[in-house]
Amino acid sequence: MSVVKINVLTVPAEQRETLEKRFASRAHAVESSDGFEWFELLRPVEGTDSYLVYTRWRDEASFQAWMEGPMKAAHQGGGASEGGERPRPAASGSTLWSFEVVQQAAPKTD
Repeated sequence: MSVVKINVLTVPAEQRETLEKRFASRAHAVESSDGFEWFELLRPVEGTDSYLVYTRWRDEASFQAWMEGPMKAAHQGGGASEGGERPRPAASGSTLWSFEVVQQAAPKTD
């Protein structure tokens, strides 16, 4: 069954717009990765300053292949400014949560 990875990003209020713009303009490499099933960027509404980056994968091996390939390449060399400097991170902290899907449901159709 699928695996879910949730990256919990602590984002100061003044960096929220920056984070959302960076995700909106990302290279979309994840969408064409083998085993990728779903992505969502979740903005906090109340009670937390943490964004959740939700991805779903066919299996752990697919996620690890993306981490070691496209994701690693994008974070090592991508986003450099004209002066060659990388922009500062919008998040001040990050934690990765991992889950296995054991049950799921979809809306009923008639």
